Amino acid sequence: MSKLKKMIVLELILVVMLAVGIVVRSSVWKGKELDGGTVNTSTLSAEKEFIKWVDFNVSYEALCAAFDWAVKTHDTEHPVDFVELLSFTAAKTGGEFESKALKILKKAASELAEGETTMEELTEDLKYYTYYREAYGAVLDGMVGEFEEEYINEDGEKCFRKVYGLKAFFPLAKGFDYTHYDDFGAGRSYGYQRKHLGHDMMGQIGTPIISIESGYVEVMGWNQYGGWRIGIRSLDGKRYYYYAHLRQNYPFAEGLEEGDLVTAGDVIGYMGHTGYSTKENVNNIEVTHLHWGLELIFDESQKECDNEIWIDVYPLTRFLAKHCQQVEKVEGTREWVRTVRIVDPALEKDPELE
Repeated sequence: MSKLKKMIVLELILVVMLAVGIVVRSSVWKGKELDGGTVNTSTLSAEKEFIKWVDFNVSYEALCAAFDWAVKTHDTEHPVDFVELLSFTAAKTGGEFESKALKILKKAASELAEGETTMEELTEDLKYYTYYREAYGAVLDGMVGEFEEEYINEDGEKCFRKVYGLKAFFPLAKGFDYTHYDDFGAGRSYGYQRKHLGHDMMGQIGTPIISIESGYVEVMGWNQYGGWRIGIRSLDGKRYYYYAHLRQNYPFAEGLEEGDLVTAGDVIGYMGHTGYSTKENVNNIEVTHLHWGLELIFDESQKECDNEIWIDVYPLTRFLAKHCQQVEKVEGTREWVRTVRIVDPALEKDPELE
């Protein structure tokens, strides 16, 4: 699609956003009460516009370049924001990330880092920057930032140190073989004709599955399409991580239940090939793999509907390989556990924990 067509489509999206209003923000999905009563999404209207569609076309190279600038400038007088830099670039290119986009990104990052300009100045006349900042923030806001990471000091003691970098983790444990390719949008026929709205990572039965981001276990159990699966909602409510086709007979980490809070990097389950069956615990998937998907939720009415927003996470998966979790076997069991703990500041800020 040409840049002009992209901009026209985006213009239409913004017109729809201004014309239609519906409610509810991130607190509603946690079942909180407002003004003494539970919010009913079906009875509220015309209070909040929200994004209806996102084409997340950010390349692996752009993710890496923006991340490197964010890390390099974090403790300087002029830090470059990871998500803002990508959003600016998208606003300049109509959401396309080819070679030209990388040049725009690097030039802007250099000027920002040198204090020659500010993001406010760069985006002052960019009509679609606000849209891209919200859309890309829904994907990336929980992935890069400050956190504390466990390490062993000179005395052999486990301690924590503050770091800035990639808080999110690769979905497979470190050291386990896998293969993958970009299969988003491929055809699927079980049950009905549909598109594949996730990313498949082929590997070995029992490979530990890692929670990409901290959040709440929203769904856990059997689904005829995904087999044994887990759904985890990010703490801000905007991301729903879906992990499917988990191992027959032993799909989940021991003790994990719906409603539990998990920290990025935790072992949550094990790779398998269950699914494509109305009967539970059946291996009807031919190839052992993890299907993981990422749904964006700007309003709770989008969570389960005909217009759900699932994005292509292949470039994101490659990017997350920068941060893999080492695991170790629990002797005498089928369990694996993480070896390096982190303290995620987002958990401390979450109102549910207060």
